[in-house]
Amino acid sequence: MISVDAHRETVTGLLGNAPVIRLPLASAAGLVLAEDVRAGVSLPPFDNSAMDGYAVRAADVSEVPVTLPVADDIPAGRVDITKLEPGTAHRIMTGAPLPPGADAVVMVEHTDGGVTDVRILRTVVLGAHIRRRGEDVVEGTVALSAGTVLGPAQLGLAAAVGLAEVPVFRPLKVLVVSTGTELVDAPEPLRHGQIYESNSIMLASAIRALGCEAEVVRSVVDDVDEFRSVIEPRLADVDLLVTSGGVSAGAYEVVKDALTGQGVEFRKIAMQPGGPQGCGRWKGVPVVTLPGNPVSVLVSFEAFLRPALLAAMGHTGVDRRKVRARLSEAMTSPAGRRQFRRGFYTPSEGEVTGIVGPRGGPGSHLLASFTQANCLIVLPEDVDSVDQGGEVTVLLL
Repeated sequence: MISVDAHRETVTGLLGNAPVIRLPLASAAGLVLAEDVRAGVSLPPFDNSAMDGYAVRAADVSEVPVTLPVADDIPAGRVDITKLEPGTAHRIMTGAPLPPGADAVVMVEHTDGGVTDVRILRTVVLGAHIRRRGEDVVEGTVALSAGTVLGPAQLGLAAAVGLAEVPVFRPLKVLVVSTGTELVDAPEPLRHGQIYESNSIMLASAIRALGCEAEVVRSVVDDVDEFRSVIEPRLADVDLLVTSGGVSAGAYEVVKDALTGQGVEFRKIAMQPGGPQGCGRWKGVPVVTLPGNPVSVLVSFEAFLRPALLAAMGHTGVDRRKVRARLSEAMTSPAGRRQFRRGFYTPSEGEVTGIVGPRGGPGSHLLASFTQANCLIVLPEDVDSVDQGGEVTVLLL
């Protein structure tokens, strides 16, 4: 059997790096910056007032109270700024350019708010309430570094330094295919022996949550010719094909039958659930094939697809947060396999480790228990049992 880590490395290498494109800021949320971007302007771009108040020379208000004539009015956005003469004040609004000759701003709360003349009640130090040009970002310097995930603050900064678009790793386009003659799409009535298809819904939503695009083909029957005829025409427009079902050792394994000898290798991975896996290239397109049971699908996504997709789109933090926790009940695991069990983790106040308990059994068909879980409990290959109170590694979902 192949180790979990070795298969993950193969899948990640299969995807490589996504292409770099330039997108408008409004379309780049959640994506990763592919190159350093430099500031087109300084922030602030000019000396300006941090308060509503009066621009003055600090020397003119060194003794208070003092009354000064208001020689000008400066709202934010005004571009024709007159010089402040000694012994005068300019009424100024927050963000408005500081007039030449001024070296401090008196808050309006420390005055009588006069319009023609202003009575100033408190002294100010040199430079008080002034935002200096470039104190946040200097023009021409790197404003955002390659590898930055573009969240609200990062996009706001990009806009503030004069950028309209940014170079990012393009979201990957993933074709999601579920296979199995037994599958039926709701709300079609079920006949005996049929089940409702759910894997493609789970996979597509998980993939889209990473910022990728997902096209879905549901419920392809177990026929090799039909599988190929349905999927091949769609390959030219996608970066990755992900299938579920049809990869095990039984009969009617349509994915395995269709792609064996076509550039896709099928493997047995030392894990539970999710042992049967496959990956490779078909018609030049990366392919990852997953088992058919729903818990196996989600665990396989967490173990292999999620980190590979994130890495391909430039993310460096591709792993779920890991913590140590004490088991609320004993657990067993098959020797030689890494077991992933659904669990519920509760932090313990004042302690390094929290408490975790399994949700549902190890069966790969028990999907309802996944909805009650907030983590995966990981038992490594060399562990076949852990007593109640024993420590385990937990992946927080």
